Amino acid sequence: MAAQGDLPAPEQGIVITHFLTVRDVARSSRFYADVFGGEIVLSENPAIVKVANSWIIMNPGGGPTPDKPGVTLVAPEGGDTVSSFMNVRVADIRAFYADAVAKGAEFLTEPLDRKAELRCYLRDPDGYLVEVGQATGMLHGVFADRPAATGQ
Repeated sequence: MAAQGDLPAPEQGIVITHFLTVRDVARSSRFYADVFGGEIVLSENPAIVKVANSWIIMNPGGGPTPDKPGVTLVAPEGGDTVSSFMNVRVADIRAFYADAVAKGAEFLTEPLDRKAELRCYLRDPDGYLVEVGQATGMLHGVFADRPAATGQ
């Protein structure tokens, strides 16, 4: 049984966690524990992985429940269109990137200099997009260029 300090259960105030609907709870839990140095504090119903000062909660999809009527949870269907992603900040992106690749993580690109930060993205076993970044220029008032306008 997990200790209260290992669970997202604040004694006062709030804690924000990230919930993922996954296809294989054990596989996804191991991924976040291995790649991000987390600790699996509950293995199921729901699975909870404590990563640094946050928690990732995972369960398989399912239909409506009394507290979320009309809502069905499903893992991503694949493809390159996403509506949200997890953002992870690291102190040394090059070291994190090398370690994560050695553990089997697959990144879309190597870390790229975006002026405000060094940044890259990876996908988890269910296809969720995860941004990994290290603040650089933003610490000195330098921010990324605005996206180019699209011809609409």
